[in-house]
Amino acid sequence: LLSSLSPPHCVAPACCSSRYTLALLSSYGFFVVYSLRVNLSVAMVDMLNSTHQSSINHSGSVCPASTNPPRPRPNHKASVYDWDSETQGWILGAFFYGYILTQIPGGYLAGRLGPKWLLGFGILGTVVFTLFTPVAADLGASYLIAVRAIEGVGEGVTFPAMYTMWASWAPPLERSRLLTISYIGAQLGTVIALPVSGLICFYLDWTYVFYIFGVVGLVWFVLWAFLVFDSPNTHPRISEQERLYITNSLKNELSTSTRCIPWRAIVTSIPLWAIVVAHFSYNWTFYTLLTLLPTYMNNILGFSIQQNGMLSALPYMGCAVFAFLSGQVADYLRETRHYPTVTVRKAFTIVGMVGPAVFLVAVGYTGCNYILAVAFLTVSSTLGGVSASGFNINHLDIAPSYAGILLGITNTFATIPGMVGPVIARDLTAQNTIEQWQVVFYIAAAINLFGALFYSLFGQGTVQPWAVQASCSHGD
Repeated sequence: LLSSLSPPHCVAPACCSSRYTLALLSSYGFFVVYSLRVNLSVAMVDMLNSTHQSSINHSGSVCPASTNPPRPRPNHKASVYDWDSETQGWILGAFFYGYILTQIPGGYLAGRLGPKWLLGFGILGTVVFTLFTPVAADLGASYLIAVRAIEGVGEGVTFPAMYTMWASWAPPLERSRLLTISYIGAQLGTVIALPVSGLICFYLDWTYVFYIFGVVGLVWFVLWAFLVFDSPNTHPRISEQERLYITNSLKNELSTSTRCIPWRAIVTSIPLWAIVVAHFSYNWTFYTLLTLLPTYMNNILGFSIQQNGMLSALPYMGCAVFAFLSGQVADYLRETRHYPTVTVRKAFTIVGMVGPAVFLVAVGYTGCNYILAVAFLTVSSTLGGVSASGFNINHLDIAPSYAGILLGITNTFATIPGMVGPVIARDLTAQNTIEQWQVVFYIAAAINLFGALFYSLFGQGTVQPWAVQASCSHGD
């Protein structure tokens, strides 16, 4: 009797497994994605003509400069530019104008063409245009804006494609673990790219930021091309035990027909809109800090370029650790069957959105207390990592067969903060006063609180009926 039950219920070991290899390589991929996103935020500080910036803000920074003695700086020959605050905002936000265009198409194409090559070539395209960033900057701000937008088009397919892949690879009770391993790559990309970009700018010059991270992306593509496959059934080296474990665990959750997509049911799904609101709200804070934290460190707290990168990375280091830990805890709570999935998702979302809102507002009242400001920013972002096991992976709970499309929809709305957030924030902080930055933090906190409340009221944790139907009804 035991032997007859073992195949569908026997958990395949995690060590050296194909699903955890996929998790690690996707984590490396998201590392590349986010390092290419944030390196411009640090490089921007060095790309600006310091004489021109000083004429705008004669004090250099609101707070006294750090007491650390300045180290001798090499005589850099890289170009610098006279971009005003508005132009900087458009350059930093341009990426998201391309990014938003390929979210829903990315989810659709991943289901039709397969997620492996869609994600692979999407990131490869971004890598190639990253290598051309210094040339575009020399040609003019409009060219750089265009290049960043094209990079966004390439990266726009990454999350929808990855969610489509996990729909075929992630056993339900391992979803939080596997997806947070993937997700942690995004945080590590930020954690490493920020300080390393600062060091590269200091010891070499800002152009090498784009060359070095571009090469790291090329190495990833080679590994991805040879080691990753669309599903367990197409993987030539997966063990039979692991293949059966994954496919049997998913057989009651996947739609029997993915050729026909129930668009009407999808766009009218209240649980999906709960994720949309939470995703939009969380990303308002995330993208505002992602693009403008180095600027805040420089213009308000007075940190130099090499200190800037290190300290800007601290909040994301905490976020990465808590994202990973939250995945372990979330799946533990679900496996014990003491807590239903919906309860776990909502609890982690509340902690991961309300906590950051509180500490973000507190940052605005630290004045020139550098230690307290960095500490509050770190706590805020660290708590945000908990949401990685909340709304962030809820797409796979409610409709695993269409997870890529759902992620494309929610990420389309969640990209809007990346487009308008930096522009609004730079407009609100034109004089770089602490009071102006307080307004930016208050806006982000209020949006976060609203998102947490909405998701708590309308979020769900079970597969929706329309996600497992055999065929589309007429009109869908």
